[in-house]
Amino acid sequence: MDNIKAVVSLGHDALGVTTSEQLTATKVAATALADLVEAGYLLTITHSNGPQVSMIHKAMTELHRMYIDYTAAPMCVCNAMSQGYVGYDIQNSLKAELTARGISKAVSTILTQVTVDPYDEAFYAPTKAIGRYMSKEDADNEIKKGNFVKEDPGKGYRRIVAAPKPIDIVEIDAIKALVDAGQIVIACGGGGIPVIQQGHILKGASAVIEKDAIAGKLAADLKSDKLIILTSVPYVYKNFQKEGQEEISKMSVSEAKAYIEAGEFGETDMLPKIEAAIEFLESNHDGEVVITSLGSVKDALKGKAGTRITF
Repeated sequence: MDNIKAVVSLGHDALGVTTSEQLTATKVAATALADLVEAGYLLTITHSNGPQVSMIHKAMTELHRMYIDYTAAPMCVCNAMSQGYVGYDIQNSLKAELTARGISKAVSTILTQVTVDPYDEAFYAPTKAIGRYMSKEDADNEIKKGNFVKEDPGKGYRRIVAAPKPIDIVEIDAIKALVDAGQIVIACGGGGIPVIQQGHILKGASAVIEKDAIAGKLAADLKSDKLIILTSVPYVYKNFQKEGQEEISKMSVSEAKAYIEAGEFGETDMLPKIEAAIEFLESNHDGEVVITSLGSVKDALKGKAGTRITF
């Protein structure tokens, strides 16, 4: 079946860390994405940006330290920079791979803003570490500026920011228009640029949004047929990395909720992916979620790999 609308979420493994690693990694990711296109999928792609936004934040902070006239870039600006930088490599790598296969299809990157609630509890308990390791003196200066820091024993201090829940994808109509025109779209990179609605003005927030949370919302808003989450493992597991580890090939939303209640999924790795799957499927009971690794996409298309979640 052609034109199966799918949102694909790329994890850290698909992007690398440094600029050279990212270029190499996106070429590998492009192969898996092109396999999906050849199989009849119409893709909207979102991606992580943890290492990238940290690198940009660190570089801009160091520039300000060396040249005081340069203003240190806020997190929302660093996030926007990372969307363009990562989207650039994914877009070009995928376009080149498709062209090599004789497929003519437009690939576009949209800088995407996502509104968040200024009173979200996450702002009162930040958890996401970003940027460089700092000395105690620099950490104290960050605290004086009203920022949060966390000590990593033996390494130093890092700034931590909030990860509020996404409310609305500001550019969703533009994304829908391109998808409806049959184009491949890269959007909501790094969870989207977090913004707060103030009247008719959008103000950048000092925060990041979980990429898995936005993947589930994006798939729901686009009324996608599938949400494909590409991570570091080929399956979701019970007793992950414990005695009796067991792959889960299929589960329903109710079973997923039971696994969550039982504490089966890691809070910072698999749990956000399962929660994204539930959000999408509760909005589209006929949809399907596939969680697998980048290298297992071909097998997943044949039903030989990956965890499938349905309502």
